[in-house]
Order: sequence, then structure tokens, then C-alpha cells
Amino acid sequence: MYRTHTCGALSIQEAGKTVTLAGWVQTIRKFGAITFVDLRDRYGITQLLFGEELNRELENNPLGREFVLQVTGTVKERSSKNPQLLTGDIEITVTSFTILNKSVTPPFTIQDDTDGGDDLRMKYRYLDLRRNVVKQNLELRYAVNRAARNYLHENGFMDIETPFLIKSTPEGARDFVVPSRMNEGQFYALPQSPQTFKQLLMVSGYDRYYQVVKCFRDEDLRADRQPEFTQIDCEMSFVEQEDILNMFEGLIKYIFKEVKGISYTDAVERMTWEEAMWQYGNDKPDIRFGMQMANLKFPAYTFPSKTPAIANGLPAGFKVFDEAETVVAIAVPGCSEYSRKQTDELTEWVKRPQIGMKGLAFIKCNADGTYKSSFDKFFTEEQLKAIAGAAQANAGDLILILAGAEERTRKAISELRLEMGKKLGLRKEDEFKLLWVLDFPLFEYSEEDNLTGGQAGRWVARHHPFTSPKPSDIATMISNSPVIKDAANYLAHPYANIKANAYDMVLNGNEIGGGSIRIFQRALQEKMFAALGMSHDEAIHKFGFLLGAFEYGAPPHGGIAFGFDRLCAILGGSESIRDFIAFPKNNSGRDVMLDAPSTIDDKQLDELSIILKDK
Repeated sequence: MYRTHTCGALSIQEAGKTVTLAGWVQTIRKFGAITFVDLRDRYGITQLLFGEELNRELENNPLGREFVLQVTGTVKERSSKNPQLLTGDIEITVTSFTILNKSVTPPFTIQDDTDGGDDLRMKYRYLDLRRNVVKQNLELRYAVNRAARNYLHENGFMDIETPFLIKSTPEGARDFVVPSRMNEGQFYALPQSPQTFKQLLMVSGYDRYYQVVKCFRDEDLRADRQPEFTQIDCEMSFVEQEDILNMFEGLIKYIFKEVKGISYTDAVERMTWEEAMWQYGNDKPDIRFGMQMANLKFPAYTFPSKTPAIANGLPAGFKVFDEAETVVAIAVPGCSEYSRKQTDELTEWVKRPQIGMKGLAFIKCNADGTYKSSFDKFFTEEQLKAIAGAAQANAGDLILILAGAEERTRKAISELRLEMGKKLGLRKEDEFKLLWVLDFPLFEYSEEDNLTGGQAGRWVARHHPFTSPKPSDIATMISNSPVIKDAANYLAHPYANIKANAYDMVLNGNEIGGGSIRIFQRALQEKMFAALGMSHDEAIHKFGFLLGAFEYGAPPHGGIAFGFDRLCAILGGSESIRDFIAFPKNNSGRDVMLDAPSTIDDKQLDELSIILKDK
């Protein structure tokens, strides 16, 4: 037996017992004729005391950091207790020890405040995983996984595995493809999600399915994206949207309770996609704080039912506003005292390539009721006051205004709002706010000419091709042709106003889950494929198996998939999902520990009938 207890198990109640521990040497501290060693394993740290006799033995057989050590000794009460440790009341007076394995000097210190950079720690990830802070992240991940499985099991869901080697049907992100040796010249793809399989399971009668499943997408990476990632993937039969929302609100609230000890009793707010874009500039708003947008000017085609926040429109005369497609503003509370240096820093912030604006205008709402702006010579005090009213600004607030092209400006004001929320401490890591965003457009317009039917551009699915229109829009979709004849007036096409029976769950400004009620009738699914510019033959080639299944009594069904890695990162207070994945890839999609991807030898290439193209 290598150990009787772990390094986090012993307390004062075990004083006097003889125990055996095994683990890694964290630190070594010599004090004259005695030596203290901190021994670490997954469960904690225990202090060891090597007395005079064993200390002499250590001189001949010295310990080093990360040596694997086994010790036997007696549990004693510590004279100087450490309340920061689970075992801080005791130490082990060692009577014998065995070095089970030695270690070379690690490339970085294995402790919370390490001296290793990201690249170095990624290369030696198996050492980085020994650090307590990384261990806590993986423990949280396990807790979320366990809680999700428990909730779904209790609600009648069955965990069913689906294949990883599937047919390539690229619709959104690029597929990872796998050559087949036994089928020369043909390829599998790794699944971007189990979407069609879970729908087939609904056809098969398994009315409540889930998986905690790996998915693969060959797309550009960022802090919250990896080439392989994990979803909590779920599907239900004989449900409407309301059934899905209620079931999976319950799932997330259960996870909050089990993992974070948070009783989330508030009703989850709901917002249409249009309202989210109108008030916040994006479809995953952080609603932990206010600072909603004032839409001072915008193209009528964007939100036909909306009117500018200023009843008579912005006054003319200021070229920046006059020539802009969109002018939007936010009122930042309590910041009217910002200095010239501070407003200049914000201007440079919005000019960064990631934001892409040419400049920033502002109005200071002074405590005495007066107004001072960066464009005073173009607007009167009353006009500045009207903008302040539209932005719902109070005395002491700073109004920040962006002007430019519609899409870019709306995205930029959204990012600026989040930046100001962060600066003011309004985006608290220990505060969680859920939101459902509903009624997305079913289609987006793409200028790409699909070369069929003389189309001027084409429709692409905002969600995916299996999302059903809202019931009230199905007739519109079926009775109208998807062909776009006039690109300039594509918004007048009936398809432009079709709403999807889709929903996203947002947590603290991050989309953590998305799903929809699915199409389950062959005729409507074929109409959807045609709307996306897919010929009949192409639809049969890619999805004939699904269309065929719909002819055998497919039930109404819908589902949702949660970004498991992202959910863990948010609950753990991190912006990067890599911190919650045992063996992640870097921002170039490389595993620097394994040095993958890598070349394969000529023999393997020959077996796969692959010839590499010269660059």
C-alpha cells in the first residue's frame, strides 16, 4: 500500500496515528538539524518534519522539487498552525521515507503564482495540471458535468452516443475531414454537432436525449473558441418553445445551486432579437447593468417599426452626424468629470482596429444642469439637452456618441458599453444574470451569387438549416419563392421578415446555449434547403437520409446545445475556456505539448492515396 491517507485528509482528530502518505515534493525548508517538506497531491498539502536522524539521511539522499515521495510517520499537532491549509493543524513526524521517483528541475514553479508563461505551461501541460488553480478549474468542470447529468437523468433524458466519423455537410464552419483507407478517395468528417443524429433519435422514438459530447469546427480561434469543444447537447419530442425554455432554465438554475451554491430564484428575463439589437447593439447583451443605447439616427430598413429617440431627429449642421448612416449613444453614470486625457483615451480605444471607428463624440451633463460637448459649436444647449433626454442621462453623467455605418457602429457602441461597464466595476464576476433572446430572423442575406435562378445574392441560415420558422411564418415561407431579384431591395422580400422558432440563453453577456424548434416535415425541410440555394440533387446527396426519415412519422421536436467549456469558464470567473480544458490547443490550433498537427510519413500517405500539393 503506497498510502493510507491523502495529503488533504488528516486533521487534529488523527493525532497520534501512524500514517503513510505519498505525493510530490512542493517545497523544502531546512532549519539546522531538521527539515520541513510540504508534500502535495490532488487533495491538498501536508507538512512533513524530518528529525535529526532522517535529516542526516537526507544529506546523502537529498530531495528535490517534484520528487515523488512516500513517507510513514506519526500525526502530531503543529506548534505553528496554518489556517490556509486543510491540514494546517497537523504535521507528520517522519519515521521512514522512500523516494519513488526523482524529477529534474521543472521549467517553471508549480504553484498558484507561477513564473511560467502561457507557451511554456502549454508545452508542459502535464506539469501545469499539478497547480492548485488549474486543479480547481477541472474540479469545477467535473462538478458542472455531474450536475447536468443528474438533472437530465432525473427529468427522463437518456444519454445516447452518436458517431464521430460522419458525412461532410459543410454549412457553417469548415469541417475537419478524415481520409478513409478502406474507401479510397473518400473522407469522413468530424461532427460540428450531433444535430442530424439527435433529430433521427427523435424519429426513432427516444423522446428525451442528451450527450456531453465533443464537437469539431475548423475555424479561427479566440479565447472562448477551440477547434474541439464540448456541448451539453439535448433534444426533446412533442414540445413547443415554452417547454424547452422551462426545462433548460431549470437545468442552469440546478447547476448554479449544485456548483456555486446560488439559488437563482429570479424569473429569467426574455427579450426579442430586435429589442436586444435596438437596446444593446448585439444579440447577447450583458444585462447586469443599464447603459442602454439611445438610437439617435438609423436607416429605416434596420428596424422599420422603430423611431429615433429624438422626436424631430438630430439637428443638421454637424458633418459627422449628417453623413453617418447611424448615430447611437450611451449615458455613462457619474463620469461627467472625466478629464481631457480620459476622453482622449476612450477616443483612441474606439479607433482600434478591433472596434474600427473614426472617432468619438461626447456630452458632459454637469451637476449644475449645464452641458458641455465635443461639438459645442454645432449644437445649442437645448439641442444637447434633447440628446441627454433621449439617452436618459442624469446630471453627472457622460454621454458617449458614435456615428458611422450601421452594422459597425452598433457593434462598436456595444463593445464600448461593455468596456465602460468593466471600468466602473459593473460587470462583477460573482454576479450572474440569465437572459433568453428569442425571435431571431430565420435568414440572413449574403451578397454571394449562388448562380441559380438569376439570384442577386442568396439567403443563408442564421441558425442552421433545420430550424423551423415561427408557426405564423410557415405559410409565408411555403407560398413565396426564395429567389432574390433585386439586391438593393432584398429587405422587401417576404423572407427577410420570417422569424425563426429559435432561442439563445445568455449569461453575463455570453451566449451559453442556443437551440430551436426543428423542421420535422419533409416538404418544409425541402423548401428550407431550396431557400438556401441548395438544388434538389444536392439536398438529396447531403441530407437524403434525414428527408427519408421524415416520411416515417417524425414527431414535432426541438432542442438546445450549451457550450459546456464556456459555461465552466464563466462560472469560474475566467474569459478563456482553455483554463477549463485539461489539454487545450493554443491560439493557432496547435497542441504544443504533443507538437500536433504534424506531418505523416510517406507510407501512411500512400495507404490513404493522398498526394501532397507542392507549395
